[in-house]
Amino acid sequence: MAKKGEARTIITLACSDCRERNYTTEKNKRNDPNRQELRKYCRRCRRATAHREVR
Repeated sequence: MAKKGEARTIITLACSDCRERNYTTEKNKRNDPNRQELRKYCRRCRRATAHREVR
């Protein structure tokens, strides 16, 4: 259970090309209400690709 006033949640990032879920991170839902997209390295694709937040 989240504490009162705590807006940080754990999210999972999946590769846009192969859809493998490679990374987990935290984000503040108040500051970033939309889905995050970061450029990260994918081991399966063997290159840096866009990783998008999945639910």
